[in-house]
Amino acid sequence: MKIVRRIGDSPKIRGSLTGETCPDVFELSDGNFAVIGTEATEMLDSELPADAGRADYERIVIISRETLIRAKRDIPDA
Repeated sequence: MKIVRRIGDSPKIRGSLTGETCPDVFELSDGNFAVIGTEATEMLDSELPADAGRADYERIVIISRETLIRAKRDIPDA
């Protein structure tokens, strides 16, 4: 599996000049997506709706609203 491309604008374009706040979204060679965000599993796990689940190997990650909105234009419809 490899990163094929960034989805949305780079952190630098979004204003991260220090490299300390760099949420990012990537499309992978298998068609899935990967995100860099703030790990928030412990904080949000108990907040998941009853019909949501998380496997032991999965984590809840926060990315900024701006990151996702800027990525929207690059996410394929199908």
